[in-house]
Amino acid sequence: MTVLLAIGTRKGLWLARSDDDRRTWTVGEPHLLAQEVAAVCVDTRRPRPRVLAGIQYGHWGPSVVRSDDLGASWQETDDGAVRFPEDTGAALARVWQLRPDSAGRPDVVWAGCEPHSLWRSTDGGCSFSLVRGLWDHPHRPTWEPGAGGGAVHTILPDPASDRVTVAMSTGGVYVSDDGATGWAPRNRGISAVFLPEPPEYGQCVHKVAVDAGDPARMYAQNHFGVFRTDDGGDSWTSIAEGLPADFGFPIAASPSTPGTAWVVPLVADVQRVPPDGRLRVHRTRDAGGTWAEVGDGLPDAAWTTVLRDAFCVDDADPTGLYLGTRDGCVYASADEGDTFTLVADHLPDVLAVRAVRLP
Repeated sequence: MTVLLAIGTRKGLWLARSDDDRRTWTVGEPHLLAQEVAAVCVDTRRPRPRVLAGIQYGHWGPSVVRSDDLGASWQETDDGAVRFPEDTGAALARVWQLRPDSAGRPDVVWAGCEPHSLWRSTDGGCSFSLVRGLWDHPHRPTWEPGAGGGAVHTILPDPASDRVTVAMSTGGVYVSDDGATGWAPRNRGISAVFLPEPPEYGQCVHKVAVDAGDPARMYAQNHFGVFRTDDGGDSWTSIAEGLPADFGFPIAASPSTPGTAWVVPLVADVQRVPPDGRLRVHRTRDAGGTWAEVGDGLPDAAWTTVLRDAFCVDDADPTGLYLGTRDGCVYASADEGDTFTLVADHLPDVLAVRAVRLP
C-alpha cells in the first residue's frame, strides 16, 4: 500500500510517500516554492491522480494549479481557474478549500474561497463556476471575516444525494438540499459566546466532519466548543465535556468506523497553544460521549498550533492520522492516533495536509 501525503505550507508544497507501513516516509523536493499553498487535494478518481493546489503568487495574486504527474509539471488555466463574474464587483483573495466530489461525479470538484464564496468545477478543477445561490444569499453581506479572513473553508457533498453542507468563518453552517441552489443556516445549538444570545447564523465554526455511519451525524469544532448534530444540522449539542479545552481548529471523523472522531484541543482564546504545551490528539469512540487523550510520539514543550486543514485522515485500515504544525513539523499515525512518527520537520508554516492511498 502506497500512501501519498500532500503538505501545503506558507512557502510551497511537499509530497511525501510511504510504500509500506505509514511509519517510514520519503519526502520529495519542494514544489511551487515560495508560494503559499493554503488548499490542496489529491483527486484519485481519475486514471492518473491529479494534485490540485490553491496558491498565492505574491503580487500575482491567488490561483489554482494542477498536476497530473505528481508534481513533475504544473498547469494553470488561462485567466485563472477561479474568477469572479464582473457583476459581483469582487476579486478572489484566497482559495481555502479544494474538495473532490464523490466517485459518482468524477469530474466535479468544489472550491471554497475568500471572500465568502463556493465554487463548482465540472472539468476536474480546470475551471470553476461561482455558486450563485450562496453568493446571492441575503445573509452574505452580514457574514464577518474571522481572524484569518472571511471564507468558505469546509465543503461536504453527500455522495448519495444532492445535499451539500458548507461551513465558513464567521457565517456558520449552511445546507443545501437541492444541489447548491437554495441554502439555509443550520446552527441551532452552536454557541457564540461573544453575543448575548445564540444567533441564527454568524457562529465562528472552524471545521465540520461527517460521521462514517450516518451522513446526518456531523461533528463541529467551534471557536468555543465542540458539537455534534444527529439531524443534518437542524440542531447541535455540545460534546466538549472531557476535553482539556474546547477551542481548536480542526476536527476529523473516521471514514469507516461510526462514532469515531478526533480533535486537537488548544488553549483559548489568544494563546492558541496546546494545554501545558503538550501537543496531543483527543479521540472519541462514542460520538463525543467520552474522550481519550492519544498521541504517543507527539512532542511536549510544543508551543505551536495545528490549523483547520493541517489535520486529516486516510481511508486505510486502520485509519491513519496526519497533522502539521505552524513550526513546520508533520506527524503521521498508522493506528488511529495511538502513536505518531515524524514525517518532516523544519518546513515552513504548515497550512494543509491531505493523505490518499494511490491506486
